[in-house]
Amino acid sequence: MAGYEYVSPEQLSGFDKYKYSALDTNPLSLYIMHPFWNTIVKVFPTWLAPNLITFSGFMLLVFNFLLLTYFDPDFYASAPGHKHVPDWVWIVVGILNFAAYTLDGVDGKQARRTNSSTPLGELFDHGLDSWSCVYFVVTVYSIFGRGPTGVSVFVLYLLLWVVLFSFILSHWEKYNTGVLFLPWGYDISQVTISFVYIVTAVVGVEAWYEPFLFNFLYRDLFTAMIIGCALCVTLPMSLLNFFRSYKSNTLKHKSVYEAMVPFFSPCLLFTLCTVWILWSPSDILEIHPRIFYFMVGTAFANITCQLIVCQMSSTRCPTLNWLLLPLLLVVAAVIVGAATSRLESALLYTLTAAFTLAHIHYGVQVVSEGERRELLWGIQKAAGHGGELQEGCLVQLWKHGGRAGVTGHRAMVQQLRMV
Repeated sequence: MAGYEYVSPEQLSGFDKYKYSALDTNPLSLYIMHPFWNTIVKVFPTWLAPNLITFSGFMLLVFNFLLLTYFDPDFYASAPGHKHVPDWVWIVVGILNFAAYTLDGVDGKQARRTNSSTPLGELFDHGLDSWSCVYFVVTVYSIFGRGPTGVSVFVLYLLLWVVLFSFILSHWEKYNTGVLFLPWGYDISQVTISFVYIVTAVVGVEAWYEPFLFNFLYRDLFTAMIIGCALCVTLPMSLLNFFRSYKSNTLKHKSVYEAMVPFFSPCLLFTLCTVWILWSPSDILEIHPRIFYFMVGTAFANITCQLIVCQMSSTRCPTLNWLLLPLLLVVAAVIVGAATSRLESALLYTLTAAFTLAHIHYGVQVVSEGERRELLWGIQKAAGHGGELQEGCLVQLWKHGGRAGVTGHRAMVQQLRMV
């Protein structure tokens, strides 16, 4: 696995031809957030790498997730009669969530400002966004939690999938149309939830126990907003954009099968995880909801990252993700009764650890392979080489000086001039 190349030569060549194409029509983003981000980006020094900004925003969401894991491990902290999350935690989480959202909006502007926009930067940004979905949703869950005034863990599981499918829908659009249509729901949800965190610190979680309208509770509003945004905004706009591309004959994949391939792995992941929940002898989602959500979100992120690589390189999306195989074996063991309650919990933790390590390894390797390609391509241009270099020559030059800093860079340029 250590020597396995996740990005094929065809995909690397596709990155060389890639041109960023995105469309943002959200009024909140266009008239409020973008002017705000244009002001914020000027604060950052020009030597600050855009990818560092991206990673910093992602780590703020991870920190929020871990912070609430400590204060609310089983999602009962907001229920009546339980020890609530301290008010200062909600303030910290609200500020950091908005800061993460801001950094996510600023990183691309920093890249364009410093003339350092690359396909790898976009891949890094969207790849981390795909993993951020689970951190964001699970952290929000602690506001309402479980119990009589909260949301059941199974309902939250379904809501998580609504968010995940909403996310992958945008990249499915780009896979087929070549244009990334930025979803409206993202900006609205980030601003709203950041505000709700701060309000929770002021009024306390008890305020969410009261009906919002008649017998309509705030938890119902929370659920309705997620589902309504997906069904009434995200899905219709995605289908409309796809239809427009079809009518203008600009679809990249002509057959229905090829157009729908990106959904095969997410749908299988959803099916396997749902079957596991329903057939679980120990009611696995009830006893380990947080770890189960994290396992689902991590597997989904890996599937989405592979789709992003394919849509950016104009290559075919893989039909199935290999992470689904061990999950299939675990679910099969659960169905046939081979997994006891204790073994089932151990299998969940083992699977989650394996998925996490595999996804991190995938990310590191893809970034490394992308960096190698970008460095060699940049050195080729810097050397003034007139034609395409052979891949073997590029690899040898990379091995000679690609990681050796300035000295290695100069050595590579000198060799390129002699080719």
